[in-house]
Amino acid sequence: MSHGRFKNPVEATLTGIKDLFRRQPLADHLSERDRLDGKTCLVTGASSGLGFAVAVDLARRGANLIMACRSGIPEAGERVKQLSGSSQVDMIHVDLTDLDSVHAFCEELKTRGVELDVLVSNAGVAPPRARPTRHGLDEIFQVNYLAKFILANRLLSEGILPNATFAGNGRPAGRTPRIIYISSDSHQGASAIDYEEFGVYYDYGVRKSINMYSYYKLVLNTFATELARRLQSEGQVDVSVNVMCPGPVNSNIARDAPPVLKGFMKLIFSVFFRSPEKAARPVSYLTASSEMEGLTNDYLHMFNRKRMDEKVYLPEEGKKLWAASAAVWRRVDPRAGTYLLSDD
Repeated sequence: MSHGRFKNPVEATLTGIKDLFRRQPLADHLSERDRLDGKTCLVTGASSGLGFAVAVDLARRGANLIMACRSGIPEAGERVKQLSGSSQVDMIHVDLTDLDSVHAFCEELKTRGVELDVLVSNAGVAPPRARPTRHGLDEIFQVNYLAKFILANRLLSEGILPNATFAGNGRPAGRTPRIIYISSDSHQGASAIDYEEFGVYYDYGVRKSINMYSYYKLVLNTFATELARRLQSEGQVDVSVNVMCPGPVNSNIARDAPPVLKGFMKLIFSVFFRSPEKAARPVSYLTASSEMEGLTNDYLHMFNRKRMDEKVYLPEEGKKLWAASAAVWRRVDPRAGTYLLSDD
């Protein structure tokens, strides 16, 4: 079974470097006047790398910031406070490899009475081989996609992310909540979604791992497009859903790379890849810019506005993916029936 276009991690890394030199129409109209005062922003995977840089900038812009992290509590939050000059920073533990942890995280938000203005869904992994979670799912499938599907369903069904469509607590015009999914342009050219094998765990090694990463970014982008469709009606956007690829970032995403490649990748990352601070700027644009008010189903590759892989936009694909995701969730988690927005 083939899931993508890259033969190995080195080829994927070099492709990322080439992306830095491509020019497309820019969407960079972000200034220090684009503030988030009074708005509650949740960033997942915020303890390091891109997520940490996004957290610092959103806090600096006045957001009431919630950092959702598996590790780095409380030191990462204290560092964000120091760098941003803001005291409005909180951290809550969540481990996307454990669905009990995902539900506990949502319960904590609910108990605190949180109503989000922004969700930046950033957390992700790039393991060098297949690894099963306690739920019998491939880690990259669960962390990079299914947990995000579940989190969106819970936040929307309970109105933690205010919306009229599913919770009846939509925001007035001019205050549209925003969801931003951090993805990768490596999804371009990934194999079509295999619904017969969807959610089925099987073993693979390092040669396959980079294509699995690209494949599940295609899955994520297809879901985001379908979610955007479901959260608008007759031209009215209830919650905006946008996707961005930060380009090649000097982060710890390759922390699980094989030892034979780790040194090479670390060198390439440090020399050629963008700093997390620079890569965070397009995320801040999608989060804070007044230009993005009420806009949905947009895709930024760095600051370049472009189309995703055409497979992402097929309406029948979005519906099939939703149904397949709901079926996997029901199979591994008895709580799915309580929080699932729809089975199809």
